[in-house]
Amino acid sequence: MNVLLWSGILGSLSLMRRLAFLLLTVLTSAGAQVPEVFRGADLKLGEKLMAESKCAACHQQKVGGDGSAVYQPAGRINSPGLLRGMVEHCNTELNLGLFPEEVNAVAAVLNRDHYHFTK
Repeated sequence: MNVLLWSGILGSLSLMRRLAFLLLTVLTSAGAQVPEVFRGADLKLGEKLMAESKCAACHQQKVGGDGSAVYQPAGRINSPGLLRGMVEHCNTELNLGLFPEEVNAVAAVLNRDHYHFTK
């Protein structure tokens, strides 16, 4: 084979490795932007629990519209811990019977979709 062709292929592999490293770095640092309390939370489980518990329907009854206004209570929820606490409050008040890791999963979904806390 042509030496230039081989050097092009090897150069491409090197470029591919660099791109893969860059992508891995970006994905890893994006994960670091999740608050410690929500790291490792099962987001799929949180989404499932929110649907099963009919969170949106309850919120629509409380605030009207699509219910999303409940996620902006004039700055009352201003940290990941308070967000988790509010989910625990709903769990207790509505007697949902969620385990702590399930409460955390729901709170992590809310953080991802609405609050965007990073610390």
